[in-house]
Amino acid sequence: MSFRLIKKSTKSKARLGILTTSNGRVETPFFLPIATAGSVKSLSSEDINSLGAQIILSNTYHLFLQPGIDVIKKARGLHKFMNWKKPILTDSGGFQVFSLARIREITNKGVVFNSHINGKKHLLTPELSIKIQLALGSDIIMSFDDCPPHPSNKEYVKEACDRTANWAKKGKAVWKKSKSKSLLFGIVQGGIYKDLRIAHLKELVDVGFDGYALGGLAVGEPVEKMYKVLGWCEPYLPENKPRYLMGTGYPEQLVEAVKRGIDMFDCVIPTREARHGRLYIWNKNAKKTTTLSTVEGRNSNWYKVINITNAKYKNDFSSINDSNLKQYSKAYLRHLFVAKEPLALRLATINNLHFYLELMSEIRYAIRTGKI
Repeated sequence: MSFRLIKKSTKSKARLGILTTSNGRVETPFFLPIATAGSVKSLSSEDINSLGAQIILSNTYHLFLQPGIDVIKKARGLHKFMNWKKPILTDSGGFQVFSLARIREITNKGVVFNSHINGKKHLLTPELSIKIQLALGSDIIMSFDDCPPHPSNKEYVKEACDRTANWAKKGKAVWKKSKSKSLLFGIVQGGIYKDLRIAHLKELVDVGFDGYALGGLAVGEPVEKMYKVLGWCEPYLPENKPRYLMGTGYPEQLVEAVKRGIDMFDCVIPTREARHGRLYIWNKNAKKTTTLSTVEGRNSNWYKVINITNAKYKNDFSSINDSNLKQYSKAYLRHLFVAKEPLALRLATINNLHFYLELMSEIRYAIRTGKI
């Protein structure tokens, strides 16, 4: 298991690399489709593979509550349980505990919470989070973290940083004792406070991890603040380790973050938007690689988002896209949404994930050819 840097851009902080895990290699920068409970909503593992996904993300919190770790152990791990042969990254469950639990109490030991499913009380500790992810058979394990919302005052964010660093050390001890072949990533907190971000990052680098994630972003702060945080952190992120921006984002944000040195992304946007009939489509007049090199902020010239349920698509018999769904018309997909047919969700999700995965492929090509 390793990360190898292949190329660095001379025009920005963009990088190409190869991340090797026990279940395969992943080219960076990359995007992780989100299979929260062991599936990408409305798609099969075969669908995800055919779209060209190199790796997926599943969630500790959700799988811990349902179906339960004992079930997945009996299935000989999450890979076999969901019939996925490529790498899996699992989130620690920290963000979900703080955002979904009906009742929760944060202590230095962990988080006591009531399940959002049935109200049952649980204690999730940094040690248990790692043990759950080990039982899932994750290729990349995330440390348990305290994720403060935005806005939060500096004192609260400092407490979250201290708690996250302490939990990271405890979790690493469990991971190290297991002698697992998985990779362990630390999660950097610090909100929008420069001194806290840098201090926390340095502390985690001293602990030592296989990769570093920037957490506590895409939680309500202005996007310009997020870009500033990336700029503060990049000089202190080890060059020979993968860099992961959690929970981001819109296509232009992925391009901007790549230019700031980020290698890994996940986000619910393509799948969630698909379920509401919002489709991401390349602008036919835009040359993809050339356009990506000039993206600054939200540039609507290179892609568009359409609401397929709008009446204007009722008689639009043009293809949904020009690649993997050209055999289906926009009129047909609109009909499926209006008729509430499940196929609507599947086709829209295929479109949006294809867009995001193709975007990452285009970004890698643009870096390789010196365009970004």
